[in-house]
Amino acid sequence: MTAALPLERPELVSAIERPRWTCALGGALAAAGALPGVVPIMHSGPGCAANFTWTQNGASGLQVAGACAGLSLPGSNLQESEVVFGGLDRLHEQIGNTLEIMAGDLYFVLTGCVPEVIGDDVESVVNEYAAAGRPVIFASTAGFKGSSYFGYEQVLKTLFRQVVRPGGGAARRKKLVNVLGVPPMMDVFWRGNLEGVRRLLALLGLEANVFFGPGASLDGIRDAARAGLNLVLSDVYGVEAAELFKELHGVDYLTIPLPFGAAASERFLRAVGQALRLPEKRVEAVIEAEGRRHYESLEPLIDVYNDMEAQRYAIVVGDANYAWAVTDFLAEDMGWLPELTVITDAFSGEARDAYVRRREARGLYRPERVLFETAAAAIIDAIDDSWRPELWKKHHNGRLPAFVAGSSLERPLAAALGAGHISLSFPVSNRAVITRGYTGYDGGLRLFEDVLSSIIAMR
Repeated sequence: MTAALPLERPELVSAIERPRWTCALGGALAAAGALPGVVPIMHSGPGCAANFTWTQNGASGLQVAGACAGLSLPGSNLQESEVVFGGLDRLHEQIGNTLEIMAGDLYFVLTGCVPEVIGDDVESVVNEYAAAGRPVIFASTAGFKGSSYFGYEQVLKTLFRQVVRPGGGAARRKKLVNVLGVPPMMDVFWRGNLEGVRRLLALLGLEANVFFGPGASLDGIRDAARAGLNLVLSDVYGVEAAELFKELHGVDYLTIPLPFGAAASERFLRAVGQALRLPEKRVEAVIEAEGRRHYESLEPLIDVYNDMEAQRYAIVVGDANYAWAVTDFLAEDMGWLPELTVITDAFSGEARDAYVRRREARGLYRPERVLFETAAAAIIDAIDDSWRPELWKKHHNGRLPAFVAGSSLERPLAAALGAGHISLSFPVSNRAVITRGYTGYDGGLRLFEDVLSSIIAMR
């Protein structure tokens, strides 16, 4: 094959640039809405809920609605008069109405851009209700303050300051582990991923306190300071919150990537075992048993995998959590060659350096090229450069990248390459997601099925 890559077609170069996250308020609403027994109250203009419902939640595996989310969300619905005269009276009215009509164990006020620009003293209103014994808390989450990941972090920090009870000493439970770093909705597979981690920890006799979604409880959040460890499944998201938790409640934390598949699950189990000083023999016995079961499950597909020569050059595009987790899975569990990994977070220089250092310290697979970029067009240019004919003919036996793991934004790229594609990292608008997840040994089997199916479907 000697023709140039088909990456200069007008429909690709002129691809519409779309963000890979929303604003701080969007991430905060997604997080607060996933908390058990919590009713979020949005103090913002009228358009925010609709935008988050379809732009954010719709791009999170079509998870549009919820018991108290999307268009069912209580909100102050600020209008022009509130912009001129202030929105505190309207907020006071909305909190009162919500307390009367909507059953909840905790009410979480989150602010948008408008009230923070006009200077609403939201905290004073919330403090009135708190002083009267009503369970109302508040976080400053104006959209202009950061991305949806920032909003997730603000929700955690508020919980750690205002909801988590001081604990420790004799009350500590060594086998209780708080799980952070998986932002609801921004991790499209957050429910399944948290459940997979819960199962991994259970193999070691540990109890996971996941905060969000099924199996979580508000009492679990209140008692989180009794945990023996905070486990942050990210090198970026939730790390600041874990540092605050350590400062306030004295619980140390461990950062580790999302464990997709067998190889990453082994590292996960050993790291947690070491952090909690669990008997090494017990940890290794678990790894041996789970590994045997995992590879026996894969056995029926091995002949098909070998006969179709399923090894592929791959491109991975994703956020700080998914980019490396998927790269490692493809390289270690499937034996593929991820030649280009693109991290789509808008890092500052210092944050990027820290992120890279953590990765290098683990000594894991190193792609031929790593790129930090958010724009789809720039990613296309990078791929065009990486697979220039004079390079890929020499180093790749003339073979084009045959698989693209990314978001829905990478679908046109995969089509242009004639490559398989699976949407994993936000935004994901071409898959319906409920409980699917890829963490742990069983999650790795699901990911193997999904990736291989995307290749077979093109035959």
